[in-house]
Amino acid sequence: MLSIGSLCLSLRTPPKPLKPSKTPKPIRKLYATKAMAGSNPKKVSTFEFRDLMETFAVDVKRAENRPLNVPLIAPFTIASSRLDKVENVAIRIELSDGCVGWGEAPILPFVTAEDQSTAMIKAREACELLKNSSSMKLGLVLERVSEILPGHEFASVRAGVEMALIDAVAKSINVPLWILFGGASDSITTDITIPIVSSAEAAELASKYQKQGFQTLKLKVGKNLRKDIEVLQAIRVVHPDCLFILDANEGYKPEEAIEVLEELHKMGVTPILFEQPVHRDDWEGLGHVTHIAKGKYGVSVAADESCRSLVDAKRIIKGNLADVINIKLAKVGVVGGLEIIEEARTSGLDLMIGGMVETRLAMGFAGHLAAGFGCFKFIDLDTPLLLSEDPVLEGYEVSGAVYIFTDAQGHAGFLDWDNVLCESHYHPDNVKRMTNWTKHWERELNLSEQFGIQYVTLLLNGQIAERKLHFRKKMKKPVLHLQIAIYD
Repeated sequence: MLSIGSLCLSLRTPPKPLKPSKTPKPIRKLYATKAMAGSNPKKVSTFEFRDLMETFAVDVKRAENRPLNVPLIAPFTIASSRLDKVENVAIRIELSDGCVGWGEAPILPFVTAEDQSTAMIKAREACELLKNSSSMKLGLVLERVSEILPGHEFASVRAGVEMALIDAVAKSINVPLWILFGGASDSITTDITIPIVSSAEAAELASKYQKQGFQTLKLKVGKNLRKDIEVLQAIRVVHPDCLFILDANEGYKPEEAIEVLEELHKMGVTPILFEQPVHRDDWEGLGHVTHIAKGKYGVSVAADESCRSLVDAKRIIKGNLADVINIKLAKVGVVGGLEIIEEARTSGLDLMIGGMVETRLAMGFAGHLAAGFGCFKFIDLDTPLLLSEDPVLEGYEVSGAVYIFTDAQGHAGFLDWDNVLCESHYHPDNVKRMTNWTKHWERELNLSEQFGIQYVTLLLNGQIAERKLHFRKKMKKPVLHLQIAIYD
């Protein structure tokens, strides 16, 4: 059975096997709950997460995964990689009582170990396991999932499956996730990220974000020290009162990281955080930069890529290698994240919560977790704001930099599943079959000669494929819909 120590969660309505205590236990050891604050406090009964895992029986009726592809407003460039579009994996789990949970496995090359194709395969394995398993306690289900999706190698997929399971369970016991995770608050305030761009582009983004109400800007740095300084100077002109987080994504050598801080000191700028200044395996360098940054410049250093497991977290804590640990569920999974939260809080280390490039499914889950615990000093959950489309329906409410979580069950976000590409789209036979149909209809309608095809989307649903051709001629944008029956 998985152990989460004394991590406590709060439920408004406990499962039937449990009776509410007359004298509720404190929600957590270190942080008091705010869930009952206000003129009309809501009654909250509590028990530990371990109790939930040991008492709640999970019976999965359906489990399925599909690719979740979403375009970005602009390419997302960091020191270690560049992302031109989001290619994640969505996971849907339905329990026997009809409650449906939604999860997302975020994919970020060179940061997550999985690519989308690998994530699809491993998610399918997990879904098959869940569908073919008899009813068992939640803790045992999560343990089985961790066995087939072990370590950092499959952490992102594991996180997506765990999200969907926990979301479904929260709906089954009729509570929102922020209450399930402690009820400290029903809202969070996030920073927003400026990727590696030119000084002019960075200044334009900073000005836009200032008007939208963002006070904390997270700047991606680490590819070119001189250009990084120029970007910082340009941003200060248009948003002089903003707070800075620097994120080097392993891009600097220790001496370069210290030089950046010295240059900023000369400018009269003190970042509130310096995230992952050196390579993730340069433990000595990380500790050295942390010591100088805090002692000389008063800047806290966060370990992000260096913390990919509970073992890493313990090493950071024991060696005083960083002031802050950045928890990303895609790095360690949900259960792994809860373990690190407890370890860091026990040691007095500050916490940050972040994500990869995600939709409001994964970001909503992380946001609920952050709001519920109320123990995160830094919140970096902004990437849905960088997408050109929002495929997620309902979920949390957004007001500038503030995310507001309602009383809806679970994390409340979901997808229009029929409009998400089926997994069968990736089957070689279907790809070949649809390629032949594409060529046939382009030839029949002379599309390639008369029109420029803007894009082609294939939506596979059972034995029927709907092919939508969007094209334009001059100022007109006619749309051709073809229903194509596929017979095996």
